Amino acid sequence: MTERPRESPLQAWTRPAIGIDIGGTKVAAGLVDTDGRVLQRARRETPHRSKTPQVVEDTIAEVIGELRDHNAYRQVMAVGIGAAGFVDATQSSVLFAPHLSWRHEPLRDAMRRRVGLPVVVENDANAALWAETRFGAAEGEDAVVCVNLGTGIGGGVLLDGALYRGRFGVAGEFGHMQVVPGGHRCECGNRGCWEQYASGNALVREARELASAGSPVAHGLLELVDGDPSRINGPLVTQAAKNGDPAAVELFEDVGRWLGVGLANLAAAFDPGLFVIGGGVSEAGELLLTPAREGFRRQLTGRGFRPEARVVRAQLGNDAGLIGAADLARDRARIFRRRRHRSRRGL
Repeated sequence: MTERPRESPLQAWTRPAIGIDIGGTKVAAGLVDTDGRVLQRARRETPHRSKTPQVVEDTIAEVIGELRDHNAYRQVMAVGIGAAGFVDATQSSVLFAPHLSWRHEPLRDAMRRRVGLPVVVENDANAALWAETRFGAAEGEDAVVCVNLGTGIGGGVLLDGALYRGRFGVAGEFGHMQVVPGGHRCECGNRGCWEQYASGNALVREARELASAGSPVAHGLLELVDGDPSRINGPLVTQAAKNGDPAAVELFEDVGRWLGVGLANLAAAFDPGLFVIGGGVSEAGELLLTPAREGFRRQLTGRGFRPEARVVRAQLGNDAGLIGAADLARDRARIFRRRRHRSRRGL
């Protein structure tokens, strides 16, 4: 039997890693190379929140197994898991995930035992920010704030080139900054949270209310849903705005201005050089970003006497989370291998 050639440290560090992005509806996974390219994909539906953590782990193990079975890429360096929820400072446990049954779930160790590979767990917004910094819209920047506009608002912060996770690992929950005292009730239990004014949910709520009120400007939206406001959703409003529908354009102007208000608050806190806007709502492009920049400038503390951060759209789309998770896992595995190598040499 021919012995397999011994792998050099350089060869090991350039092996692909697996990135997994766990959202409310899907588990998306990819085999990612060192340039951030997705070489192969796997996908499953996200188990319902009523399912046990074991069922979620089974789903993750399935997509990892599918990707490892690909003949050309069996040698995988590490696995990174991006989860929509609170991840502890050690990147090992999911403290809380709203779409899953995870509560203080020791996911890293559980998956490491099952797949026999180094595993890193990260918040999905942090993973997306890391991907944009390494391979996308924020490449080369060292002070970046990422804001992801989906159903709610998530985010991440990069300071001095490193992800800022906070003392307990749960920094970046920007959506729950209060911007309107006593405003709309939020799912978190408070009132007036930013995501109640600048998220996908806010866009749809306002569109449905406008249509239900019988406003003449909403005539075009109502035609698209056969007169039923309850059928209005985010992608429909986005496409209508791109087609020039006046109500949809106006709705994005409102959401954009509220986005700018929150960005000004974040600028006062972190003073980044760049804001990267991602998530499904960002599909509207300049229909969202132009009013966001205007709102940002209007609310910026010290406006006219300080440099302004740029506001740009994310580049990597839905792949950002899994690309970032894979790259973070590769980095952590590289550090571990280097330390082990030095230990063996007695350094």
